[in-house]
Amino acid sequence: MPEARGPDAQPTRARPLPRWFDDAKLGVFVHWGPYSVPGWAEPAADIQQIFATRGPRFYFRHNPYAEWYVNTMRIAGSPAQRHHRETWGADFAYAQFGERFEQAAAQLDPTDWAALFGRSGARYTVLTTKHMDGFALWPSAHAHPRRPGWGARRDLVGAVAQAMRAEGLRLGLYYCGGFDTTFEERVIRTLGDCVLAVPQSEAYARHCEAQLRELIERYRPDVLWNDIGYPVKSDLGALLDAYYRAVPDGVANDRWVRFSLPEPGTLRHRLVVAALPHGDAIWPLLPRRLRRFNFPPSPFGDYQTPEYTSPDDVTPYKWETARGLGPSFGYNAREGEAETLSLPALVHLLVDVVSMNGNLLIGVGPMADGTIPPLQRARLEGLGAWLGVHGEAIFATRPWQRAAAETGDGRPLRFTRGTGALFATVLAAPRPGELVLPLRPAPGTRVELLGLAAPLAYRECERGLAVTLPPGVPGDAPAHSLKLEPEPRLAAL
Repeated sequence: MPEARGPDAQPTRARPLPRWFDDAKLGVFVHWGPYSVPGWAEPAADIQQIFATRGPRFYFRHNPYAEWYVNTMRIAGSPAQRHHRETWGADFAYAQFGERFEQAAAQLDPTDWAALFGRSGARYTVLTTKHMDGFALWPSAHAHPRRPGWGARRDLVGAVAQAMRAEGLRLGLYYCGGFDTTFEERVIRTLGDCVLAVPQSEAYARHCEAQLRELIERYRPDVLWNDIGYPVKSDLGALLDAYYRAVPDGVANDRWVRFSLPEPGTLRHRLVVAALPHGDAIWPLLPRRLRRFNFPPSPFGDYQTPEYTSPDDVTPYKWETARGLGPSFGYNAREGEAETLSLPALVHLLVDVVSMNGNLLIGVGPMADGTIPPLQRARLEGLGAWLGVHGEAIFATRPWQRAAAETGDGRPLRFTRGTGALFATVLAAPRPGELVLPLRPAPGTRVELLGLAAPLAYRECERGLAVTLPPGVPGDAPAHSLKLEPEPRLAAL
């Protein structure tokens, strides 16, 4: 069961969130590794939809995450296993993808990634350095104790780090501390398997700590992004203290929970192992609001990381929602237009997240040779073009007294707060004429539509503030932000 262990059961220290991270609002998440060679998963619904409607057992068998291919291909009778046998052969081991990935990755041009992410408006990037397959994307000085040579010979992490920083982007590094199939080969079919698949050995704890310390010392990441959990037999407090000393304005995410199991062979261990499979049996009986994919809370970390979901309203704490442009983080050749967020949906997601005190970490899955799929590239460039006009309503803003409201004609509004100003973003294309906002202006209020130089005419009305939009306002943008200065009051709704 999830359990904090040892002297570090409390956060290493109370520290304010570095301002740069709160100001950044947008990051790009890059999942890239041997799983990018097969590049295959079922293009199903996203993880939250599957957990809510079909349950965990269905999810693992029909996993839409291509980066989980090493697990899904081993589930007997799964579509991924059938695909693997038909495409690669029944005797083709996942480990053989490692060499193919290295050969393809030699074509990586990290400056192209950096330039694209810069154009997208992102302020930071998070690169996977090791996923659940255990393959490290840098030539680690700490040799893999169980699979010699399993890792990149070229310093892919270093090449990406240099390119991102040259572009002015902050660097984040992802590390999967919770699962590693090279240490624990259990196939994950159920929620219970998730607990049993977490390596419990001291050797794994030493391996993780050595690799993470190496990443910290060598690359000084601005974001330390651990996933799924962290080994029980470790001094996590000391590790994070070392990180904060090395990178004083760095941030660490919250996925550091330790899954502690009783010692094998004991009665308690047998009872726990026997009980775990029943979690899936009771899943359909849970209320729908509880049938969600959530990470167990951890006492460590600077911010929370919901996945493919967001809170319902403004939060007093900082969070970052992570999701791919499609249902998968890693490259999935089966994802097309229907599975990929449209540009309006992507813009609306960003505005919605920021209005509630969050950051958006949007995922791209490069092909094995480093090529970012054209559809994903187009979405990032489209987002960047929108932010080029409306970024003032996003970057370095803070939540207002409420996140959402509607215009007088029922179109959704989101609010963000700048220095002395309020931004009201309409999540729809504008129509010329009057736009009624549920706001009461202060004396001398100036109203602007971002992208237009001249102030807008307005009048007070019974329902709030009626702003006159001039003819010729671009109607093809997915959202439009109005700036009201000084900050108005909320009208009675």
